[in-house]
Amino acid sequence: AEYMGKYTPFEKQHGDRGSIDEVILNKRRFEYEEALRQNEHNYDVWFDYVKLEESHGNQNRIRETYERAVAALPPGQDKRYWKRYIYLWIKCAVYEELDAKDVDRARAVWQVCLDTIPHEEFTFGKMWLMFAEFEIRQKRLEAARKKLGEALGRCPKKNIFNGYIEIEYQLGEFGRCRKLYEKFLETFPEYCEAWIQFAQLEHKLREVGRARSIFELGVEQELLDMPELLWKAYIDFEIANQEHGRGRKLYERLLEKTKHVKVWISYAQFEAGVVNSPRNARGAFERGERHFATEAEGDDAAEQRVMLLEAWREFERMWGTAEQKERIQQKMPKRVKKRRPLHTEDGTEAGWEEYYDYIFPDDQKRKSTDCVAARLRLPRHTGDR
Repeated sequence: AEYMGKYTPFEKQHGDRGSIDEVILNKRRFEYEEALRQNEHNYDVWFDYVKLEESHGNQNRIRETYERAVAALPPGQDKRYWKRYIYLWIKCAVYEELDAKDVDRARAVWQVCLDTIPHEEFTFGKMWLMFAEFEIRQKRLEAARKKLGEALGRCPKKNIFNGYIEIEYQLGEFGRCRKLYEKFLETFPEYCEAWIQFAQLEHKLREVGRARSIFELGVEQELLDMPELLWKAYIDFEIANQEHGRGRKLYERLLEKTKHVKVWISYAQFEAGVVNSPRNARGAFERGERHFATEAEGDDAAEQRVMLLEAWREFERMWGTAEQKERIQQKMPKRVKKRRPLHTEDGTEAGWEEYYDYIFPDDQKRKSTDCVAARLRLPRHTGDR
């Protein structure tokens, strides 16, 4: 380090342009080597190092630097340590293909990279897909398919399925797309996005019956990761095909599974906006409000009821008469602040907290009616005479 510190200013003073550039290059190499001697897993330094060598174009040095970089395997088999490291392999493969124009060497880089990743612990779907895309650029479609098939056999991942299907779709191989979707859903039957994409593929191919069957199979699954998305896509599919009766039946089926406020609101908006039936929309709002008033349980029942009433009020502003607008306005609750005691896990009192509650006019009327009825049922007491 002391020698480099003295030699650099000497060359700057007495050397020519070429020798000065060489000295500066060697100084930067020395700095990178020192940093890597302290920590060979500092991949940011490796990226800068290979960038430096690439900028000077010495192919042997570039390849040697890449080989040293990828040899610095991450400590342990935790994927988070590999996420930065893996891009060294990608840069190396891209260099061999695009700069060095050595296709065979690039293919070898991709293969050694895949052999290095501990697939039993984790994998990188993008590496399989990029290898397949490389083979397609070399017009080796069967090799690409073979590599993706190996990926699905060894470590099936959602992004590999999606990437493989996208490749076949771009090639117009819809039969292969169907087979891949079937395998996809056998592997991940709970994945709603795959059910939706499969049905949408059939819809694009004008196979309405097949698309509907796929949606039916999807909504009948016992476990789904995002069922609301699948039901919405199914309903939108029927709307797109002008099957309003089927759409209405789907809403009724969905209400058998969940009576969430968003379903009631969506149902009413469907009747008003799609079917153009304010009467049916109002009926959906009334049913939903009755459910939250008399049947719904849980801490958020009042909040959901308020959301439904607000959506109903907006609907009446557009569709309702003056009388109907007044009627929904009378149903709107009063928001009040209350206090309740707080308790620790062992039941000890821990103070008080403030919260907001809603007082609904209909509930007050119902309570008043119940009180009157209870008083009428009370037996009369006659005093001693």
